[in-house]
Amino acid sequence: MLTCIPDVLSRNEIRQIQDWIGATDFIDGKKTAGFRAQRVKHNEQAGRNAPSRDEINSLILRALNDNAEVRAFAMPRKVQTPLLSRYRPGMEYGLHVDDALMGPSRQWRSDLSITVFLNQPDEYEGGALEIHDSGGCQSVKLPAGSAVIYPALTLHRVTPITDGLRLAAVTWAQSIIRDPARREILQDMDQVRRQMAKLAPESPETDLAFKTYANLMRRWAE
Repeated sequence: MLTCIPDVLSRNEIRQIQDWIGATDFIDGKKTAGFRAQRVKHNEQAGRNAPSRDEINSLILRALNDNAEVRAFAMPRKVQTPLLSRYRPGMEYGLHVDDALMGPSRQWRSDLSITVFLNQPDEYEGGALEIHDSGGCQSVKLPAGSAVIYPALTLHRVTPITDGLRLAAVTWAQSIIRDPARREILQDMDQVRRQMAKLAPESPETDLAFKTYANLMRRWAE
């Protein structure tokens, strides 16, 4: 299950990030790919010592952590420092699955993958994010400032760029709910309780919905 969240970044934040990126040095993206993914990764990423990289990452992390829809869907325990990616014509990221363990010592899980789009979809041709799961293939190409969140256990790819420039930030979250099926139940239950709170705030069934959500969270959270 994936979700698309609009306006994670404001227009001013997008402009600021794009200005910073204009002064940022990029390196071969293979340097941050896992063993298997290196063979299909053909993009560029901001180097560790690139000017403004820390400022961009802090802004994006703050925006993700402050967004209520992100918190409700991902239920994150930790969000990894983003990777800033750039795709020029001829570049792509072939079909791959993200590493299960992340961090300097590989000590935390990647339960969810997050892509934040940093420029408009009409600024480049190709470059769609394709996510393959049991339901088939879903293609995602969102406006600047929007984010897509999807299970990290899926095979996915970025299709070849044929024209223009694709800019995006990619990161991963460890959720307090490890199991994706349980996460989906809680996501559905959260929507039910919120809607009932609007439609019938004094109803005992609304109290029951909130109780059920809380007790499922208490049982499943890690």
